[in-house]
Amino acid sequence: MDPRLTAFERLLNIMDDLRKGCPWDMKQTIESLRYLTIEETYELSDAILKNDLDGVREELGDLMLHLVFYAKIGKEKNAFDITDVLEGISEKLIRRHPHIYGGLEVVDEEEVKRNWEKIKLGEGKKTVLGGVPESMAPLIKAIRIQEKVKGAGFDWEKPEQVWEKVVEEMNELQDEVKQGSSQKKIEGEFGDLLFSLVNYARFINVNPDEAIEKTNRKFIKRFNYLEEETNKIGKSLDEMSLTEMDVYWEEAKKLEN
Repeated sequence: MDPRLTAFERLLNIMDDLRKGCPWDMKQTIESLRYLTIEETYELSDAILKNDLDGVREELGDLMLHLVFYAKIGKEKNAFDITDVLEGISEKLIRRHPHIYGGLEVVDEEEVKRNWEKIKLGEGKKTVLGGVPESMAPLIKAIRIQEKVKGAGFDWEKPEQVWEKVVEEMNELQDEVKQGSSQKKIEGEFGDLLFSLVNYARFINVNPDEAIEKTNRKFIKRFNYLEEETNKIGKSLDEMSLTEMDVYWEEAKKLEN
């Protein structure tokens, strides 16, 4: 027997055992698992950003457990089971890859994406952006919105055009700030600037979510160094001048190199 099937069947059987005998597992519902699944997803994201492949393997296992857990609860509710889930995704993948399972020919990945969006609309999706989750993190949502409208043919032609838009939005933000406009107007212009920067990132092959997270981690590492070195000389940060702090900040930057 295929070892992949053996391993998956073992997990399904363990899930059955837990649901029958473990007080914690027996209490869980689809709703109670939701925030735990989100946490596990972030833990997977952390492992990916650290390039920790052992961590990725472990976190994938945790997520796989959650998927099996949801399917088990679905079966108990007579709504769906793991077979329905797997058959459903398999049918969707076949339907949305006519260049693999049909006679369609495609030129590149961009054409694949455009076909994907067209097929989704043909499946009953009412709008191109209808599938973007409302609760998705705002930065990720901006990325997905732009990817989806690009698949529908609504996009800039050159990165230079997008950069011009970034500069335009930056100037509009500065104008609103200088004029002392309402907080609502300033916030709106700031949002427009961020959205245009996300767009530009796509054109220069940068994932803005990964970029800002790497900068977050870099800042934390440098600040932790500053804090540690300050403690070594018996001071606290509020006793340090910005000039004194900057010495340790520059040291932290050099250590990275």
